[in-house]
Amino acid sequence: MKKSVLREYAKLIVRCGINVQKGQEVMVYASLDQPEFVAMVVDEAYKAKAKKVIVEWNYDALTKLHVRYQSVTTMGTVPEWQKARQQHYCDVLPARIHLVSEDPDGLKGVNVAKMAKARKMSYPILKPYIDDRDGKQQWCIAAVPGKAWAKKVFPGLRTSVAMEKLWEAILSTSRVNDDPVKAWQEHNANLKNHCDYLNSLGIESLHYTADNGTDLTVGMIPEAIFCGGGEVSRQGIFFNPNIPTEECFISPMRGKAEGIVYSTKPLSYQGQLIENFSIRFENGKAVEAKAEKGEELLNTMLTMDDGAGYLGECALVPQASPIAESGLLFYETLFDENAACHLAVGAGFADTIRDHHNKTLKECQDLGINDSMIHVDFMIGCDTMNIDAHCADGKVVPIFRNGNWAF
Repeated sequence: MKKSVLREYAKLIVRCGINVQKGQEVMVYASLDQPEFVAMVVDEAYKAKAKKVIVEWNYDALTKLHVRYQSVTTMGTVPEWQKARQQHYCDVLPARIHLVSEDPDGLKGVNVAKMAKARKMSYPILKPYIDDRDGKQQWCIAAVPGKAWAKKVFPGLRTSVAMEKLWEAILSTSRVNDDPVKAWQEHNANLKNHCDYLNSLGIESLHYTADNGTDLTVGMIPEAIFCGGGEVSRQGIFFNPNIPTEECFISPMRGKAEGIVYSTKPLSYQGQLIENFSIRFENGKAVEAKAEKGEELLNTMLTMDDGAGYLGECALVPQASPIAESGLLFYETLFDENAACHLAVGAGFADTIRDHHNKTLKECQDLGINDSMIHVDFMIGCDTMNIDAHCADGKVVPIFRNGNWAF
């Protein structure tokens, strides 16, 4: 891939993604796959007047070794220096860039139960810091190819060719063209128009059906609104949290979901794949989960804490989106969730509450936003999916027909 094109992509992530401010600290989280591109991102952040840029590397092979040899207590302990670092993040509010490139099967065989126990130990200690930063930071998740990931998406090609093909797919779906910033401005305006229409309807519940057996009704929070594209932090800074994105999303009312939903794409969770699964909800909570592959992992995920089995997000994505039309299965949630309607179990988004900037996180949760240590998206959209909105005025308004917008 031409360096000039990659430079434009790095600039897009920094300027349009996190929209780094003069004098702001920046954190970059990346795997070992693309050090040259990471260096481009760091360079662009400094050119945008970042005060300091810190890169934290991760490597699945090391994670597996840590899980194998460390005790649950060691893994779950949060030492004082980590608490101090978390407090520093609360004080300075660095902008965060997450560059995903990991092997979808990179943690295959890891002790899932051990990891879950350790996370349950550490999360109550980390949660106050996470809550304190909620809605205040800019962040952006974007992607770069890794060799194992590229071979997963393009298994019949040589590694070098697969890498180039994955670069092409990432850049095209991320709207990296002659003027990517203008393309994103137009895209954000289009998503806002869709959200404005949805928010004008006074939706009380969404009813999902598809010929694969999905039949699910999800209740909405009266004070919640659909959001999409760019967001504004509590500090008043506009940013784009996902590159790419195609969704209009909302956080539903905790405790209001009835029926069953079937997945339409594999879910990569903690470096392992969960495939061909279904989840049945009663009184808002997942009460039964089945999967052809990864069923134990799925049930572990849904029982991580009290909120893990409740819905935190409903996202609407048409089958006519660029990612869906590419025909590719990315095995990466950032892309696959933007190729199909999806739901998420776990934490909801406080910023989907109207006038959330003038409310505390606790006040948003009291209105019905779910709270959990996890937030996991899974894809349910297909070309036979219909979605109807049941509105406060008694009308039933078609939102999706045969996998696409009905308006």
